[in-house]
Amino acid sequence: MLDALVRFSLQQRIILVVLAVVTLLFGLRSVQHLSVDAFPDVTNVQVQIATEAPGRSPEEVERFITVPLEIAMTGLPGLTEMRSVNRNALSLITLVFRDDVDVYFARQIVLERMIEARSRLPAGVGPVLGPVSTGLGEVYQYTLERPDDGNRALTPAELMQRRTVQDWVVRPMLRTIPGIAEINSQGGFERQYQVLVNPDRMRHYGISLAMVYDALGNNNANSGGGILPTGEEQLLIRGVGLIRDVDDIANIVLKEEGSTPVFIRDVADVTIGAAVRVGALVKNGKTEAVGGIVMMLRGGNAKEVVTRVKARVADINAKAMLPDGLQIVPFYDRTELVDSALWTVTKVLIEGVVLVIVVLYIFLGDLRSSLIVVASLCLAPLITFIAMNQLGISANLMSLGGLAIAIGLIVDGAVVVVENAFGQLSHRKGEAKLRIIQEAVQQVAKPVVYGVGIIVLVFLPLMTLEGMEGKMFAPLAYTIAIALTASLLLALTLTPALCAYFLKGGHEEDTRPVAFAKRHYLELLHVALAHPRVTVGSAVALLVGSLCLFPFLGKSFIPTLKENSITPAITRSPNMSFDEVMAIELEASKRIASVPGVRMVVNKVGRGESPADPQPHSDSDPVVSLETRDKWPAGFHTQTDFENVLREKLKDLPGISLIMHQPIAQRVDEMVTGVRSQVAIKIFGDDLDTLKDLGDRIGYVMNRIRGTQDLRIERLTGQQYFTVDIRRRTMARYGLNAADVHDVIETAIGGRTATEIYEGERRFPAVVRFPEAFRDRTDTIADVLLTGPAGARVPLRDIASVSVMDGPVQVN
Repeated sequence: MLDALVRFSLQQRIILVVLAVVTLLFGLRSVQHLSVDAFPDVTNVQVQIATEAPGRSPEEVERFITVPLEIAMTGLPGLTEMRSVNRNALSLITLVFRDDVDVYFARQIVLERMIEARSRLPAGVGPVLGPVSTGLGEVYQYTLERPDDGNRALTPAELMQRRTVQDWVVRPMLRTIPGIAEINSQGGFERQYQVLVNPDRMRHYGISLAMVYDALGNNNANSGGGILPTGEEQLLIRGVGLIRDVDDIANIVLKEEGSTPVFIRDVADVTIGAAVRVGALVKNGKTEAVGGIVMMLRGGNAKEVVTRVKARVADINAKAMLPDGLQIVPFYDRTELVDSALWTVTKVLIEGVVLVIVVLYIFLGDLRSSLIVVASLCLAPLITFIAMNQLGISANLMSLGGLAIAIGLIVDGAVVVVENAFGQLSHRKGEAKLRIIQEAVQQVAKPVVYGVGIIVLVFLPLMTLEGMEGKMFAPLAYTIAIALTASLLLALTLTPALCAYFLKGGHEEDTRPVAFAKRHYLELLHVALAHPRVTVGSAVALLVGSLCLFPFLGKSFIPTLKENSITPAITRSPNMSFDEVMAIELEASKRIASVPGVRMVVNKVGRGESPADPQPHSDSDPVVSLETRDKWPAGFHTQTDFENVLREKLKDLPGISLIMHQPIAQRVDEMVTGVRSQVAIKIFGDDLDTLKDLGDRIGYVMNRIRGTQDLRIERLTGQQYFTVDIRRRTMARYGLNAADVHDVIETAIGGRTATEIYEGERRFPAVVRFPEAFRDRTDTIADVLLTGPAGARVPLRDIASVSVMDGPVQVN
């Protein structure tokens, strides 16, 4: 079979050359369509269910929301793992499926179960699915800025205006880009209409909270009255009653008293304010900012998606599409890392090609022989790229790194064929050239097939890996196997054809480098053959010595990819107020920005608009972008040097713990294991106090292990609760119900959305709550008066036990 293949290649050599040119063109085209990223996506197939429940504690979130949803999700086809995190006002459930389950099928069956479970959830709570993205999904992050911002601090009004532009102008523009899963807004103040009811005025007019809440909701609607025929025409009948502005809200009638209407303005101040903040952005330690995170669809081409985003952003900025002169300014761009990774691999490939040419010329002494081998060396990677496109293998450091590893192996078959053909032509002068080449190739065909086949077989175990290991190493094995198979096919087809066209015989004598190496090698060979026992014994001794040294070698799953960006994640006490968190974060950002070689730092405090982002308000996730290596200051040689300096800068900030990470690595760790850490120890049990005690003890032991750094123990307790425990017998004497107390807690103190106000395509919530003076202290809240059916006014403290106590920060 091999003889026939070689014979056919020489007989139809013109066809093979044409096919090679066509393959070259298709290969170059396939390079442009490769799915490119810096790192292989090892994220498992998962679906997230996020549920916002304003005002509910972690224990209540778990009991009333997470548990019913988890019960509904049990038994899903292909489900392998279910985990959840319950924090104040937020439930996040992560469902992990087998790798062979299609993510859209998984989302469909989760959605069906979720719809069934809605009836068992509290009123007003609506679970949603997280975006179709992965740990590598955050490909582009930006802020909204004006050219004249300078170093000044933005006012709350400016932050609210920019957040509105981000939510209702920028996000819709960017979401139309193919490959985008979601745009997660960050920072600023969310605009809302606020009806701040004064309890003293409500008592004066005999108005209850429920009356204000219902009136606001009932006075914000349009109506349709069908069709009215008028002769030869017809009219559509409609009633317009939507609220348009603050004055419309203020003029809503609550009741009549002595034929005089009582308006909302008589019992409340109506204003435009900001929602309770759960997150913020800080830029360079100078000011707060507003921005967004572009999330790529699962399986997308990061380079293509970011290129589209950058083109759209450039168009938006150039045409001044945003109001008030705002511009989109990126602070994290995945293409920088992708381009750096691709250039590293490309440089290795170029160096490999040049080295092969030089080595072949030195040892064969014939330039034509070198160029024939180089033809195979260039075509084999291009054939590999075509196959990668067809098989859906992305181009990243692992897959392209495998190709770089295979460079020396790719030329093996071609080198053997060309070298033998060159030698045969050199000492068989006068015979038919085609016959000489055919016999020369046939002589080495079987050894070449066996040699390349054995190397391919070595990588077969990697192809059988599953889970994270499979996603990491299987593409590398497939890439090498494809490249070697392509090189073998080229060695037995195209290489003989090119030899027939271009190869000529030369001198039979070895080149000087070969002669020099052979002379010393033969001397060593004679010594080894003369002392076989010493030779074998020395080899065995070296083997045993290497095995003894192996346990002392450092070991890692893969080398750490340095992203040229650092995320020094900061954790604080969960009981800390948001204002205090922001004060510490501004100081931390200022210190980070002062480090030489730091290009930009943007601190993401708390969570963004997406409920699938569970970070608490006390934690921050800075993105520290470094200058390119040629601009690093003296004394900084690796990214680790920057990390050590940042630790030193931040170590004396009060009440913080610090973990150094990188943007991609951090997100991948969190998506795969639920923990933003390279090594995590999880303890399972029902008692939070026992879990806390065990966690502290394990942390103490871990901290004494050599090499441990940036240790963090998840905070389970330490959040203080202002608890209103209703005394039912006392409450019954005044004719009050638990619902009356809950209205005060949920609506007056926490604030509850009664309706939404439309401003063109935009809509904003209208919230009813007490003014800050009536809810800014624990004693103020305890003194809130409730009115019974008989008109009796009762302070909250008289019908409930009011206390401050410690409680859980989260329930995982």
